[in-house]
Amino acid sequence: MRLLHLAAFAAMALAATAEAQAPARLNANTASAAELDAVPELTDAQLKTITSKRPFAGTAAYDAAVGVGLSAEQKTALYAKVFVPIDLNKATRDEIMLIPGMTRRMAHEFEEYRPYTSLGQFDKEIGKYVDAAEVARLRSYVELK
Repeated sequence: MRLLHLAAFAAMALAATAEAQAPARLNANTASAAELDAVPELTDAQLKTITSKRPFAGTAAYDAAVGVGLSAEQKTALYAKVFVPIDLNKATRDEIMLIPGMTRRMAHEFEEYRPYTSLGQFDKEIGKYVDAAEVARLRSYVELK
């Protein structure tokens, strides 16, 4: 019984650590103008585009408005700071691929476990392929509606 309690405690500690390691990211639909203005990767034109065109219907709409003319490296840097979370059950493959560091294989895993009923299910299923820190990072880009 004691071993079971220790295992449960270790799992909770690991989950808490992963949650704490998830990067802070602003949601382009909900961030204040002041919060967005503090993001050095955002140009004045991008800031104006975000504040005038939101709410974005989804990640693809955000990318179409803000990602135009950016290199892959610039998108990665910007989307690590400001993003519109993807809906796990509705996002297209192209939207999933907008997550910085996403691979085709991992995008397939996102799709394979649909429909998601909870973010806990996402953690469990994606956790089969990557460590807890990466699950937390990926989770910070997704939501369930």
